[in-house]
Amino acid sequence: MALEDEWTCDANDALHITIVQPGETKPKTLSAFHPQFTYPIFGDEEQIFGYKGLIIRLRFAAHDLRPHIHISYDDRFRAVGEVTAADILGILKPFAPEEAFINLADYEQAIQDDPEAKDFTPPGKLVNTYQADERTYEIWAGSLADPAVRLILDRAQILVSLFIEAGTPLETDDPEWTLDRWMIYFVYEKVKPSTPSSSSYSIVGYATTYRYWLYQRDRSVPPVVKDDAFPLPEIKLSELPSRLRIAQFLILPSHHRAGHGTHLYTTIHTSCIADPTIIELTVEDPNESFDALRDAADFCLLQPEFEKYQVDINPDPRGAYSRKERIQSVPTAELIPIKTLEGIRASFKIESTQFAHIVEMYLLSRIPESHRLAGGANLARLLIKKARAEDPNDRRYYWWRVLIKQRLFKKHKELLQELEVLDRVEKLDDTVRNVEEGYEITLSAVKERLSEPAVEQAVVTSGPRQKRKLAIEDDEDEQDEDADETELAKRPKI
Repeated sequence: MALEDEWTCDANDALHITIVQPGETKPKTLSAFHPQFTYPIFGDEEQIFGYKGLIIRLRFAAHDLRPHIHISYDDRFRAVGEVTAADILGILKPFAPEEAFINLADYEQAIQDDPEAKDFTPPGKLVNTYQADERTYEIWAGSLADPAVRLILDRAQILVSLFIEAGTPLETDDPEWTLDRWMIYFVYEKVKPSTPSSSSYSIVGYATTYRYWLYQRDRSVPPVVKDDAFPLPEIKLSELPSRLRIAQFLILPSHHRAGHGTHLYTTIHTSCIADPTIIELTVEDPNESFDALRDAADFCLLQPEFEKYQVDINPDPRGAYSRKERIQSVPTAELIPIKTLEGIRASFKIESTQFAHIVEMYLLSRIPESHRLAGGANLARLLIKKARAEDPNDRRYYWWRVLIKQRLFKKHKELLQELEVLDRVEKLDDTVRNVEEGYEITLSAVKERLSEPAVEQAVVTSGPRQKRKLAIEDDEDEQDEDADETELAKRPKI
């Protein structure tokens, strides 16, 4: 065995994360788990050299996330020349607050005898309460300008590096007007206090959101140059028309697959709809798991509205005679109710690209499965018959594919025009197939979720979910910086 192999351990296995609360004589563990990855801290290889039997314990108090780091090992490599064991404490210090490095005995004593734990309530304002598996959960929201909110977030920042791929911890020492743009949402479980002096709150997860100004010009009013007195009145960001962006979104592994992510996202969305100054809700670089959750949540939210307005594809956009003639092009407004859909999108404040995906998914769901690719539809026959197919559901499916191709071609016109015609057609067909496969996965997850109303589940599929897997880039930026949806997508942040 090589020296390096003998003294090298996997950082993900070595790092143990626990949530603790007071016990009878010492803190007891409520939950324990390993990080998803450690490359931001220990390097791309996620290896630590110089130890045998290494255990890095990262503890958090369940209510206020008071952190502590303790390192133990069976043996440590003695330096040979410039080859030395990794300085684990030195590596960890930039990622955790100074209070995490106190003596273990002092930390345990602080947990056991915390005089403020009994009366602890999460910072901010209670914005939602829900039940899951006969347990009670609460979601609290507060501005990052609030020192109490900032304290808990600072303590949780190391989790960003351990669970949010390519995530960046927030800078919390900015001026107050900048911090006030940020709203932090904490999810807590109400638990039975383990001792008379302990807290009844235990952390489940959190999300961070921020506002950014959205320019809206009223074109019905001609521009006017004003000569206002200086200084100008103070401008409050909270009163300006803005987009709200979800930046970080984390549910602890011990609470996965219980619906908490859906509740958290829906709570943020509900707050967004209720705020007249928020025009749109967007997301910063979502990963596949979050996309699955978001798509299903938005679909369940919008489905009743689509049904209310009887949104569907018109199988005969040019009337009955259209089935007898070769149609070269049809305006989108003749296939689907564009104005109605835009009104729904604006009222629910969903970003246009995300809304387009939900509309496409819903329209696909309106076509019986036997007439879709998933149900064995004869695609070769459909491509010959096209709009002249005898069955109206076949025609709907044909027009559905046309709508997808239209969106993709509009988005990637310059790229596609560089291809030969046959290559262009093949590329679009492959991409539509991949888009449809992704939608079918989400529709299946939604169906399963709705068929078990008594069990609140996270909207995820078993095994890795195939995002709207594309042969060409399928999504425009959410106005400016959404994640690339190619199979070689960059590392996401949520």
